[in-house]
Amino acid sequence: MLRLSPLFGPGAVLCRDQVIRVFGWSDQPEVRVRLLDGQGKLLAQDLCPVREGRFLAFLAPQKAALGCLLTAQAGQETVLSENILIGDVYLASGQSNMELELQNADEGRQLIPIHQNDQVRYFNVPKIAVPGPENDATLEAIRWTPVAPKHAGDMSAVAYFFAMKMEKKLQVPVGIIDCYWGGTSITCWMKQEALNLSREGQRYLSDYEKLSGGKTMEQYKAEEEVAFAKMRAWDEAAAPHREKNPLITGRELEKIIGPYPWKTPDGPGSPFRPSGLYESMTAHLIPAALTGVLYYQGEEDTWRTDHYDILLTDFVRMLRQDFRNDQLPFLNVQLPMWNENGREDSFTWPRLRLAQEKACRLLRNSSLTCLIDQGEYNNIHPTNKRVVGERLADSALSMIYGKEAPLSPQAVEAVPLDGKLVIRLSAPVCLRDTDNTLLEIAGQDGVFVPANLYVEQDRLILSSPSLPRPISARYAWTDYAQVPLFGENGLPLMPFWMNA
Repeated sequence: MLRLSPLFGPGAVLCRDQVIRVFGWSDQPEVRVRLLDGQGKLLAQDLCPVREGRFLAFLAPQKAALGCLLTAQAGQETVLSENILIGDVYLASGQSNMELELQNADEGRQLIPIHQNDQVRYFNVPKIAVPGPENDATLEAIRWTPVAPKHAGDMSAVAYFFAMKMEKKLQVPVGIIDCYWGGTSITCWMKQEALNLSREGQRYLSDYEKLSGGKTMEQYKAEEEVAFAKMRAWDEAAAPHREKNPLITGRELEKIIGPYPWKTPDGPGSPFRPSGLYESMTAHLIPAALTGVLYYQGEEDTWRTDHYDILLTDFVRMLRQDFRNDQLPFLNVQLPMWNENGREDSFTWPRLRLAQEKACRLLRNSSLTCLIDQGEYNNIHPTNKRVVGERLADSALSMIYGKEAPLSPQAVEAVPLDGKLVIRLSAPVCLRDTDNTLLEIAGQDGVFVPANLYVEQDRLILSSPSLPRPISARYAWTDYAQVPLFGENGLPLMPFWMNA
């Protein structure tokens, strides 16, 4: 039986300007794949062998186009996918802040009934915790969906605002492959070979093996059903409150009913096990051609590791290898400010933000979108996702397409000068709040103290009466605070830790 992967079904968006890889399944020895334009002209074709029931065709690079036709033929069977677009294709991955759907974001309820843009489409990879044939029907049912009235409510809000801006700026189709799961560690999206490259990855594997305690799948399923029963009971208790007040928030419900019992057991069926979602979700997309990767994740790892930069670097290299593009652009979102009500500052969030910045510096074709001004106290899921998506779009326009776009100022170097420390920036900044500059300096002993600040265009001049020779500086080293320094373009100065 001849089948194309759902990724190449009707309405699909294929990646422009690079070899298009089309895959699927057949019981015949070879498959011919053709791509035709809207007038029926042959654009590209490939005759490829079938190995172990699977085929992979390579089609010549194409320019952006609308209304194309993709066909696959094997023996007497032919499969057609109509209304194909050729444009830019982005994988949107991560945890809950990437997962937050348009229908739950600011503006979502107003946009969904009226928006219309057939050149922006999305493909939601179903949330499957464990790979297996029992999930085949779910996977086969996935379809590309255009942005149209009453549709796209279940699209990632971040990816939606990104795609809408990119399509408007570039005037080419944009396809988003949504592939995420709330509460996940970066290690959930990494194959075991990638995790075994570092001691930190190996530690995650070992720690989870201890948590699982050697459970069988049957034992896990029994524990999972108990957890699901608790969730159903909570939902039943919440129902009358929701009926009385349809706009009641989850936070308000938890004050009445108690915390939502979201925790599922550890074990072989958990979506939160290392490598699990790589195997059950990401693997179905490989080796499709991508324009880039959008990634918003890290919250779950703030308390688990001091070496997130190692994991992130190995993750990006793994994606580039799997998707057969060693230059694949990686567009990362830096964690904003956040803290729970009443919790002491753990300094884990600034540590992870610094790790994200370090990995960005180490990796070519990598950008980091600064959100340090967008955090909300006691709310880990801010709903203003337009800012996130459009800042990501600006990062892409600048890094991938070489276009002028507003970016956050960054610290470039630290230079000691006459008992002060001068931080040179990539662009001028101004101080909006003088109550707390969030700037600290340290001497040879590494003990940081608050710094006196003088702003001189693209230079921060830092000093302290207690430090005659400062050699280190850091900015925004806290889980949560209001940030005071912004560029002339209105974007916040990116957090930093620099040594002279």
